[in-house]
Amino acid sequence: MSHMSHKTLANPLDFCYNVLQVNSREERNTIKNNSRTRLNGEIRYPEVRVIGSNGEQLGIMSSRDAQLLANQQGVDLVEIAANANPPVVKIIDWGKFQYQKMKEDAKNRKKAREKQSELKQMKIGLKISDNDLNIKVRKMRAFLDDGDRVKIMIVFKGREMAHKELGNELLDKVISLLGDDVVTEGKIQMSGRNLSAQVRKK
Repeated sequence: MSHMSHKTLANPLDFCYNVLQVNSREERNTIKNNSRTRLNGEIRYPEVRVIGSNGEQLGIMSSRDAQLLANQQGVDLVEIAANANPPVVKIIDWGKFQYQKMKEDAKNRKKAREKQSELKQMKIGLKISDNDLNIKVRKMRAFLDDGDRVKIMIVFKGREMAHKELGNELLDKVISLLGDDVVTEGKIQMSGRNLSAQVRKK
């Protein structure tokens, strides 16, 4: 891999794509043997439904004829629906197919994490007692342990707006009580009578 540039190596998915760009039938068969997906010579059916590289329907033919079409295009024959009647195969570059699949899987995992992670809010007044503050900190800690993010809101009432420094001190104290494995996302913001910060676990 010494010929690959630093720019290429910077993206793990691009790196994987280069690894999967196999150039010989033997290398493709090595990948095939380590995968549940059948391709090329492993596909042996009297009839298969063939999908072209651009998604077009090429009809039903023998797996041998489908393989000849793939060979003519210099790509692979990949089984995508073994349980269909007849089985469905696609003419496609195997390395590119795997690369796109990895990208899609990574995207789906990211969406799943974002969906599971909720933004909780916790309002705290300047005159909160130590006991009540500890209770709120425990609740926030439980949210964070569940993978959620927490928006801490220090609420100013009446003349308390003249002592914004007290709000900053209280906010710093709350974040400190949450522990060293908690980080602040973005900037601390003052909006109306609320001083807020968003936190999550590292």
